[in-house]
This record gives sequence, structure tokens and C-alpha cells, in this order.
Amino acid sequence: MAMRLQLQFLLPAIIERKSNYMISDSKRFAYFLPNIFTALNMGCGFASITQSIQHNFYLASILLLLGAVFDSVDGRVARLTGTQSQFGEQFDSISDVVSFGVAPSILVYQCFFLDWGRSGLVLSFVFLLCGALRLARFNANIEKVSSNYFQGMPIPGAALALVGLVLGFLEFGSLLGHPFVTIPYVLVFSLLMISNIPFPSFKDSDFVRKHMKTCLAIILALFVLLVLYEELMLGLIVNGYVISSVVYFLLHKGDFQDIFLWKDDDN
Repeated sequence: MAMRLQLQFLLPAIIERKSNYMISDSKRFAYFLPNIFTALNMGCGFASITQSIQHNFYLASILLLLGAVFDSVDGRVARLTGTQSQFGEQFDSISDVVSFGVAPSILVYQCFFLDWGRSGLVLSFVFLLCGALRLARFNANIEKVSSNYFQGMPIPGAALALVGLVLGFLEFGSLLGHPFVTIPYVLVFSLLMISNIPFPSFKDSDFVRKHMKTCLAIILALFVLLVLYEELMLGLIVNGYVISSVVYFLLHKGDFQDIFLWKDDDN
């Protein structure tokens, strides 16, 4: 009888404790999940570097494309699961420096500037430096800048622009590898990252919300074309985004006059 009474009191406590452990484990996994995608992004960047050194430029480019996919997923997973954190933000930025700063710089150096000596090193480093500055500014201003726009071109977009150049060069020949193309191309995208030109983020876009089905259809069509013709489509998509953003900014410059101006919190 005494044993039964003890079991009646102990069983609910054991069940409750076990359920609490299960809830705790699920919460830990939810916080861990976005960082898995961030780590995969960094892994793609590291693998791309190794392939660039071995002059396997196509695989190095595809790995950076895959890294961009993982990079686009980690933030969305964090928002969906409510697990956004400062640790995740900092880890994501470090990963981006590797995958979209170091890796594409080494890719273009090995592919285009290897025989240029110090000039090639400096030119490749400029892209990395501008990318790091872009990420540092983003982290410093993350709570102050509108979520509708990026301040300067995002580093993944600039990295994919270089990937598009390399893929185009591999597919269409030496013209895209000419110094008159590669030098201004790398410098322009480097400077775009540290510019104050607003680039749409589409995170809180009213247009996207109102035309969700149309936007999804366009994204799906572009994705299919990218898979089928990555050598051509990647460069067209990225450069189309850049040109349309810059043109829209120039035509509506007055509307963006104060978009990246803010008052310090201490004042």
C-alpha cells in the first residue's frame, strides 16, 4: 500500500521532469538550428577557397552559390523560430567574411590576377577590405537602419557578382577575363558595398506582400533559369538588381535623402 502511494506521488513528478527536459532540449535545438546553416555557409566558403587554390574555379563558384543559399536560410529560420540572438548575428557576420569576403577574393585572384604580382594581391584585397567594412557598418547600425533597405550593396550580392564573372569567363571565353573588364568590375562592386546607395532588402516590402503570388512565380522562374544556365543567369540577375537599384536611387534621390541619417541615442 505504501509503495502504491509513493508511486502515485512520484510518477507525476517524474513525468513532469521528463517533459521539462524535452521542452528544454527542443528549445536548445531551436537556438542551435540557425547556427547549423551559418556553419554550413562558412564550410562552403572554406571549401571554395581550397578549390580556388587548386584552380577548380567552377566548383569553387558553385560552393559559393551554395553558401549564399545557406546564408539566406539561417536568418529566416531564426526569425521563424524566434531564436534571433546577438551571438547568431556575430557568427553570421564572421561566416560572411569567410564565404563572401575571403573566398571570392581568392577566387578572382587565382582566376584573373595570379600573374599580376602585388597589384593582383592589392586589387583582390580591396574587395575583402570593403566587404569587411560593409559588415562592420551593418553590425554597428543594425538597430538604426530601416529594414526595407541595405546601406550599400550586401556582401553576399557583391560576392555573387564576382562568381557570375568567373562563371561567365569559364563559359564564354577570354573577353570577360580581360583587365579592362575585371579591374573596373571588381572595383565597382567593392565600392558599392561601402557606398550609401540604398539597395532593397524586400524584407518588409508592401509590394511583395500585395503581389506575393507574382513574386513567388518570378523567384521560381529565376531559380529554374539559374539552375539550367548558371554561367549566364547569375551575372544577369545580380547586375540587373544592381543597375535597377542604382537607377531607382538616382531617379528618386530626394526620397532617400535622410534614410541613413540618425541621431545618437545619447543625444
